[in-house]
Amino acid sequence: MLKFFKLKENKTTVRREVLAGITTFVSMAYIFFLNPQILGQAGIPSQAVFLAAILVAVFGTLFMGLFANVPFALAPGIGMQAYFTYTIVFGFGFSWQQALAIVFLVGLVDIVITLSHGRRAIVKGIPVELKAAIGGGIGMFVTYIGLKNAGFINFLVDGANIKTVNDQAYTGKATGAIHSLLANGGVTPELTKFNEPAVLLALIGFILLVILVMRRVPGAFLITLVATTLIGIPMGVTNTHIQPGSSVGSAFHQLGGVFGQAFGAQGMGSLFTDWHHASLAIVTIFAMGLTGLFDAIGTLIGIGNQTGIFSQADTKAFEENNGFNSKMDRALVVDTFTTAFAGIAGTSNTTTFIESAAGIAAGARTGLANIVTALGFGLMVIFAPLVSVIPSAATAPLLILVGIMMMGEFKKIAWENLEVAIPAFFTSVFMAFSYSISYGIAAGFIFFIIVKVALGKFKEISPVLLIVSLFFLINFIVLAVM
Repeated sequence: MLKFFKLKENKTTVRREVLAGITTFVSMAYIFFLNPQILGQAGIPSQAVFLAAILVAVFGTLFMGLFANVPFALAPGIGMQAYFTYTIVFGFGFSWQQALAIVFLVGLVDIVITLSHGRRAIVKGIPVELKAAIGGGIGMFVTYIGLKNAGFINFLVDGANIKTVNDQAYTGKATGAIHSLLANGGVTPELTKFNEPAVLLALIGFILLVILVMRRVPGAFLITLVATTLIGIPMGVTNTHIQPGSSVGSAFHQLGGVFGQAFGAQGMGSLFTDWHHASLAIVTIFAMGLTGLFDAIGTLIGIGNQTGIFSQADTKAFEENNGFNSKMDRALVVDTFTTAFAGIAGTSNTTTFIESAAGIAAGARTGLANIVTALGFGLMVIFAPLVSVIPSAATAPLLILVGIMMMGEFKKIAWENLEVAIPAFFTSVFMAFSYSISYGIAAGFIFFIIVKVALGKFKEISPVLLIVSLFFLINFIVLAVM
């Protein structure tokens, strides 16, 4: 063990790695209860989503620890969960089986790009400000969803209130309808009056989460999730009755009906049957692939370089060498293969979780910590029957704060410079207001080209960005004429 994980070389011990692995697990456990809340709205059985997320997280985290020997854990990303349900399924009209096929293809494309080292051209071709705008824009997107799921925002149609998700009348599909009405001036959003139990519970949960996070309490997200659920019992918000038939056995039965559906007749078999769906699928695959690539590289570089997990030599090897000798190269390989597996298993795209920083801060330096984290993920299976018990009011605060934390990317943007600010603004704002990460990226790229051409700086536009923008334009043209 000492030799395999190179503990002495990384100046760490078994005890430190074990404790750090437990810390990462506690920091990330909440994601398995949040995943069914969001993807369940798309029609995937909730218990199946719960188990699929665990299966993928165990696979990716073990793979990362054993192959790359770094303490970064993987699980379905929150931004991609929202994108899966609210954009691909409700916005674009794909079935959840087709959405899973798209996730698999995203992973497949990223595998090809990663193994061929094409990611270097992409990373270098996309301006830093646009990468930051994509990260911050996803934060706005996630926060917006959290605010609505919490019931903090109400929607009025001719003065009549549309009930929120808390009393089960407001679902993801209703979200799409509301955005359609908003576009036609039929709906007015307003701040809630905070006079409903579910809304008050979400507010209590959010305040508790803010306090715990500001006090840097380990496992703040998981503690908030559990505490808010328990507080919701006397308030009448938490459903204490486990659904009939809910058990670990039934959860695995549900998973059997979801696993591999990406390749079925309702999945891959119907994904490219007409030009409309084909164009949307291609653009979505491209946008999700870019987002996942930037997210993974940003997390790995941001945390890895700061903590010394990735040395300067390792970073240089990633940027210049053609092999897979660097830790970062191997970590990206793991990230892409895990996303492909996610589409097969029945969940949304995975990502290298920023919460890994909690374990790294506790001393994790090698893949041994990941082995411990993965074991913790595996033990989560016993909680499958409780998936239906967690109310939306308990998960909404987590979405809001995660979104806020992601907006930290905006500080990398020189907002005082319109040459930078205009494309960055459209990238981030379009993501939240159009309910689509794809359209946000498209708007940002297109306006980046317009600005550069206007300034006579066409040579500063990389071929990669031009090609991507062309794909987006073709998609918009197809949508306009159909």
